Amino acid sequence: MLRIYDTRARQVEEIEADRAVRMYTCGPTVYRHAHVGNLRTYVLSDLIRRVLERRRVRVVACRNITDVGHLVEDPSGDGEGTDEDKVVAQALAEGRSPRELARHYEDAFVADTAALNLRPPEHAPRASETVDLMIELIARLVERGHAYTAPDGSVFFDVQSFPSYGEISGNRLDALRPAHRIEAVDPRKRFHADWALWKPGDGELTWDTPWGRGFPGWHVECSAMSLRFLGSRFDLHLGGIDLRFPHHEDERAQSNAATGHEVVRHWVHGEHLLFDGRKMAKSTGNVVLLSDVVAAGLDPLAVRLAFLEHRYRQQLNLTWDTLRAADRTVRRWRARVAEWSESPSAPMAAAYAERVESAFDDDLDTPAALRILRELERDETVAPGAKFETFLHLDQVLALDLSSEIGKPKVLPPGAAELLAARERARESGDWAASDRLRDELAEMGVRVSDTPEGQIWA
Repeated sequence: MLRIYDTRARQVEEIEADRAVRMYTCGPTVYRHAHVGNLRTYVLSDLIRRVLERRRVRVVACRNITDVGHLVEDPSGDGEGTDEDKVVAQALAEGRSPRELARHYEDAFVADTAALNLRPPEHAPRASETVDLMIELIARLVERGHAYTAPDGSVFFDVQSFPSYGEISGNRLDALRPAHRIEAVDPRKRFHADWALWKPGDGELTWDTPWGRGFPGWHVECSAMSLRFLGSRFDLHLGGIDLRFPHHEDERAQSNAATGHEVVRHWVHGEHLLFDGRKMAKSTGNVVLLSDVVAAGLDPLAVRLAFLEHRYRQQLNLTWDTLRAADRTVRRWRARVAEWSESPSAPMAAAYAERVESAFDDDLDTPAALRILRELERDETVAPGAKFETFLHLDQVLALDLSSEIGKPKVLPPGAAELLAARERARESGDWAASDRLRDELAEMGVRVSDTPEGQIWA
């Protein structure tokens, strides 16, 4: 069965799957397009789902849409930020209503996930449509002595009422200090590390509550939605490593305090993605969207393969060169699968398939799985029909659309015609080293070249 690294336990643990596995993934804040770094977490959750389903385990997935409550900035580093909602601020900048803006970027996010072959979750609740659940949860926390109200209508979580705070991130409560940019502790708080469950305010994205009109804090949203759609105990909670603290730490405290027991069995985090060695940010000008990848003439699934070339717990430095290399591999494998499909049928190469599946089960060791697939591709002792069956079987997890070229007329990929012409000139001039090098470059693009008395032919 699948074994995966549990951030809270700090070790690789086996996922018990004698029943349906319920999985929650923190979804996007829909005030802008998701960049490829954001999308890495969602590919991780899809990969986990596909590996489990390959073992005939039913997965019930929930991925929320944050369209309220995520504040513009976080100057203290404690997740509090200012009182300006990101969706509201961006809607004002774009001249749209907050609802129109949120739906626009939600639709764009869903389109990106479809382009990456991510299976849609069973539940995709919007924060703005589940505020009643958050109000109920906050009221329960107040009733149980884990939260308190302030005169201005704010409600804060009393972190000192939850002794095991910090088990995910390792940040001990007695070691937490106010952030260096905060001159004074908020006088409304009993303890500087307490966080807002509800904030007072007016405007379009506000609601009436027993504490006054306002809007929910970001952290309480995921607690309320996960408890409602997955129940009071579920198996997996996923997110990027940047959410480990304070978001997931706060979420665990809220959910456990409300239920009286440990809600999440395993916490799983994907590492950061860099682009050209730097964190993606507007200020550095290196934000890359999936639409940018397509505009560059690359298949969007080249992004998925580039992610799979690295372990999810490793920081990944993506570059245009790595994306182009991944694109060549995707196209080559599709061409190989189409070619193998014309060969006589043969049983799957079971030994290879078992090795790849073992790599998947071993804490999602996708780099090892891809190395084994390349070994199979080159193994001349394995019948083409067996390669065809094996690659298609494993593509249920890889999700690279490896069968998409079967039955299609053969068309040269971009740039291949120029390479073929250059190779023809090299052969005419007797430059056999250049001829061989160009043959290898064409093979990387999925174009196989053969030399005949009438000249070179390709397939």
